[in-house]
Amino acid sequence: MAAQPLVPARLAFAEDGTPWSDTFGDVYHSADGGLGQADHVFLAGNGLPQRWRGRERFVVLETGFGLGLNFLATWASWRDDPERCGRLHFVSCELHPFGTDDLARLHRRWPQFAELSAALRAQWPVLAPGLHRLHLDGERVTLTLYFGDAREGLAQLVARADAFYLDGFSPARNPELWSPQLCRQLAHLAAPGATLATWSVAGAVRRHLRDAGFELAKVPGFGGKRQMLRGRLPGAASTAPQPGGGTRDAPPRRHALIVGAGLAGCALAERLAARGWNIELIDAAAAPALGASGNLAGVLRPLPSLDDNRMSRLTRAGTLYGWRHIARLRAAGEAVKAAACGVLHLARDDTQAAKMVAVVERLGLPPGHLRYVAADEASTLAGWAVPIGGWWFGDSGWVHPPSLCAANLARHGDRVRTHFGRKLARLQRDDTGWCAVDERGTKIAGAAVLVLAVGSAVRDFVPARLLPVGSARGQVSLLPATPGGAPRVVVCRGGYVSPEVDGQHCTGASFDSDDEDAAPRLRDHADNLARLEAMLPGITAGLAPADVGGRVGFRPTSPDRLPMVGALPAASAVAPATPLAAIPRQPDAWVLSGYGARGLVWSEIAAELLASVLDGDPLPLERDLCEALDPARFLLRPPRGRATG
Repeated sequence: MAAQPLVPARLAFAEDGTPWSDTFGDVYHSADGGLGQADHVFLAGNGLPQRWRGRERFVVLETGFGLGLNFLATWASWRDDPERCGRLHFVSCELHPFGTDDLARLHRRWPQFAELSAALRAQWPVLAPGLHRLHLDGERVTLTLYFGDAREGLAQLVARADAFYLDGFSPARNPELWSPQLCRQLAHLAAPGATLATWSVAGAVRRHLRDAGFELAKVPGFGGKRQMLRGRLPGAASTAPQPGGGTRDAPPRRHALIVGAGLAGCALAERLAARGWNIELIDAAAAPALGASGNLAGVLRPLPSLDDNRMSRLTRAGTLYGWRHIARLRAAGEAVKAAACGVLHLARDDTQAAKMVAVVERLGLPPGHLRYVAADEASTLAGWAVPIGGWWFGDSGWVHPPSLCAANLARHGDRVRTHFGRKLARLQRDDTGWCAVDERGTKIAGAAVLVLAVGSAVRDFVPARLLPVGSARGQVSLLPATPGGAPRVVVCRGGYVSPEVDGQHCTGASFDSDDEDAAPRLRDHADNLARLEAMLPGITAGLAPADVGGRVGFRPTSPDRLPMVGALPAASAVAPATPLAAIPRQPDAWVLSGYGARGLVWSEIAAELLASVLDGDPLPLERDLCEALDPARFLLRPPRGRATG
């Protein structure tokens, strides 16, 4: 089912000045004071800050983000506590999120949170449906927001919550957020000993929570409200396997052996190192990003669809998270060569142009993220006359992959030990973990956890019957460019061309399966120039295939064009009705592969996903999307034909 377009909240106030929702006909917090309510009902009601002390990680799950006041109060309390847990995860759902300008106006009421509010708004996500992950306070605080119906969001979350803030609008005004189904979802997401707190003591709310297994007690309420509700879920949490083949909480040894130093491997090294892991990174090349990740410029943008299918949702999530990650790297002083200059995706013909218009209207995304532009405006944006209109992604652009890889490795360099120029011959496992051995039988490195991020070369270590990774030869062409010349943005139409980067345009790319020729070919340069001419008529005048440079890379592909992220399967065949989570897996062996031509789109969100699985964090993608990426999926539906990009 396609996600419904988000309807942002409208800023309004009750007669006494309390923030008000016209949609639900209710206030966002008690008229006696929002901060007092946050402190008394939600923090103290869940035994905070005491309960997070001495913990490595603590997870709060909230049913209505609203103004973000509960989050700011919790973050401030965590900051002020010298005995705080190592990392705080705050997960929240919001059907009608505010925009940043309205949040700024609302948050001025609490000047004590000015620093935190500014940091939150600086990362506030595009108002698009789905999960959005924000890293704050040096990544010690992680905010995971679900924009959309909380009933759908809670069903899609993969998390173990230690405390619940039940803060929807009144049960009389918003009964869906207090339903039996939702209460059962809360119990399913609870960690051992999880607690809950809410200002509501309505009889139906108490009945639904008790039916879900919570033990409840009425306690003194806040302000003019005589009572509030506290609860606890006794017993142990569910130990059901997680998407991607994960079943773990934090492993006892945070030590990983990553094979491959392209976009996938370098991104994962950074995400794990940020969580305190030590990394052994192996690559046969002399430096990172010398394979398929070595192009001058690649495109980081989504691929929308009318039904907002898995590809659409995943590419949107990957693009938005990828640009936030680049911003974090730059804020930390790392040099990433990239520009969110905008991406213009031109239609093939009038029929596709009409479909593009329909997609924009159906999804209802903010125009700064996606809108349709006619040929005249498209020409102005590109700085060159184009034959037709298309999609304009105003917050997307190009990235220089080698600089992103280098920044990821440098970000936590003290935790990443590199082994370049070491060709892996075999992998072996014993009681201490995994060991990588070279062609001479010499140990390269070892660790408790193995991750194969070695592109299409994963086929050298994993049989195709377990992991159907293909290889696609891609050739890009490099053309001389004039600074400030056309195109001024990335343009796509059957291929892509970058604006000027280091005095050159990068254009292409070919996509040839089962072609192992590593040398650039004139006919592929000719094809790239033909694609460029179709995008920007006249721009190739005077250029011949022999006049341009280029490079060749080999991209790992998957049969369904989605990446493979998760635990390596150990069985070559399973019954068709077998649940994904029940498929046998290789012990402590994981894979990142199948990125195809979208390495930049997939690399950062896939790394955050796998790092979250390995470290026991709430996952940054919805459950159905995680399952769509599980490497074992092909055992249930064997691929037909060749893998594609």
